[in-house]
Amino acid sequence: MSDTIFGKIIRKEISADIVYEDDLCLAFNDISPQAPTHILIIPKKAIPRLSEATPDDHALLGHLLIKAKEVAQQAGLSNGYRVVINNGQDGGQTVDHLHLHILGGRSLQWPPG
Repeated sequence: MSDTIFGKIIRKEISADIVYEDDLCLAFNDISPQAPTHILIIPKKAIPRLSEATPDDHALLGHLLIKAKEVAQQAGLSNGYRVVINNGQDGGQTVDHLHLHILGGRSLQWPPG
C-alpha cells in the first residue's frame, strides 16, 4: 500500500467519513468539498495515477465506475452528477493515488476550469 493519505485511510490509520467499502475500493466524503456532495472513490490497490494503470487493471477501473454510479444514487444525486479523474500535476492531481471525484448537489458548469 502506498504511503499517501489515501493509503492511510485504507489501512484505517486516518479516519474518514466512509460511505461505501468493498474488497476493491473505498468511498468517502471529501474533507474540502467543491460541491454540496463531493465523494472520493479510491481503489485499495495503489495505482498512483490513471496514466499508470495497466491492462491488468481494466476490471478494477470498470468496478470503480460502477461503484461511482451506485454511490451517486445512494447520495441522492438523481438530477445528475459529475465524475472526475485528475491525472498528474497539470491535471490537478494532488494525491498520488488514483481517485474518482463524484460532484453533485448543484448545477455544474462547463468548462470546469
